[in-house]
Amino acid sequence: MDTHSNILKYKHLGIYTQNENVVYMREDCHVCISEGFEALTRIRISNANTSIVASLNVLNSDILLPNEIGLSDAAAKKLNVSPNDTLYVSHLEPIESLSHVRAKIYNKKLDYKAYNNIITDIVEGDYSNIHLSAFITACAGDRMDIDEISDLTKAMIASGKQLNWNKDIVVDKHCIGGLPGNRTTPLVVAIVAAYGLTMPKTSSRAITSPAGTADTMEVLTNVTLSSEEIKAVVEKEGGCFVWGGTAQLSPADDVLIKIEKALDIDSEGQLIASVLSKKAAAGSTHVVIDIPVGETAKVRSTEMAEKLKNHMETVGTAVGLNVKVVVTDGTQPVGRGIGPTLEAIDILKVLKNEADAPKDLTERALLLAAELIELSGKVEKGKGLVTANQLLKSGKAYEKFIAICKAQGQFSKPVLAPYKIEIKAEKSGVLQRIDNRKIAKLAKLSGAPQSKSAGILLNVHLGEQIEENQLLYTIYAESKGELNYALEYENNHNDIITIN
Repeated sequence: MDTHSNILKYKHLGIYTQNENVVYMREDCHVCISEGFEALTRIRISNANTSIVASLNVLNSDILLPNEIGLSDAAAKKLNVSPNDTLYVSHLEPIESLSHVRAKIYNKKLDYKAYNNIITDIVEGDYSNIHLSAFITACAGDRMDIDEISDLTKAMIASGKQLNWNKDIVVDKHCIGGLPGNRTTPLVVAIVAAYGLTMPKTSSRAITSPAGTADTMEVLTNVTLSSEEIKAVVEKEGGCFVWGGTAQLSPADDVLIKIEKALDIDSEGQLIASVLSKKAAAGSTHVVIDIPVGETAKVRSTEMAEKLKNHMETVGTAVGLNVKVVVTDGTQPVGRGIGPTLEAIDILKVLKNEADAPKDLTERALLLAAELIELSGKVEKGKGLVTANQLLKSGKAYEKFIAICKAQGQFSKPVLAPYKIEIKAEKSGVLQRIDNRKIAKLAKLSGAPQSKSAGILLNVHLGEQIEENQLLYTIYAESKGELNYALEYENNHNDIITIN
């Protein structure tokens, strides 16, 4: 084949497609005609240094000339191309690991080698979103046994960088999620690091929630640090709270999470592999997992929680982690704030031991910190809570928190959004139910987490006696339009809070 006939000149188009690699060519392009390329064909794009696989979009406009090629921003970044660079286009060789995906679709059991092949190709960018969706769906709904979950976890650990802290004990924690405002991680890091344990905490941004830990901490400090910067912070202060996206720990997970969000699927096997691969890759040895259980939480029954607990601990052992699972109350939001800035305010109130600090957030953070301290073997069982409480009440946890923030580049005070509206009770009675999903959606409609200072400030909790016209919660937004959008949703959903 004459390779010169398959060379095109790159033109920047500025098209954002999230993680999807997309290539753009005109329908009368000589390469399209000679190679018989059709729309949505997967093809390989190469330059002198590297190559990627991309889905073809065919244009019939003058955005491109016949000898030009365009790329999505994601694809251009991976190839590191500049305008007028030459790119070589070729047919994609067969992706052999897709045979394993097809086997899994028909409920065949896969081994480590098969999962490793799949994960390697995912990280290489060879899978389209269609292929990723097929893999995620094939693994959902109890279609993976415990051996497969362990093998998938190991493959995901091996797919990226693995940090090594040269310490016998490195602790971490994770919450399965589903509870708005459950921002215990920064508090646990501060308490545990103040005790003297090493806790290099990498966290995610929001996937389907109004705030992830990284979104909340970004209100207070820099969270986008390189692996080298993370190491420097942890060596100096014993802990960190950073976004895990730049550290390249279990990079396949970052790709799969985006598709799971679009599908609204939480596969148990994928969930376990996602959480534990990140922990192991981050160099952790001892991990506490928080599983909140509630009608509108991610895990809705104690039976489901117990099954997840057993699988988490078994897979943890298989990948060399000492895992302790704690099942907690997931019937209502935790703390008062729902949204990055509002949650950051809650965190500071707890650390400063302020009178109006949310009691439930304080108690949950102390419980998890205590479990980690005990899991480390540094204190007797049953003494962890006393130790954690002393570190918080003495102000040592707050001092450590500020020190970590400054080591990460800065400490900034949170500022609330300029627009707000108060929602009051229409009748008296006892607060029977708070719908976690709907109040989270309300916070997202107000602008969170993209608008950092938007969200909900909750004034009430389950079981409280409510009087007519009592303040239930306040909606904050950075623009009048977002405030009105959230208010429209609130007006159409009178079951966000149930009073009887």
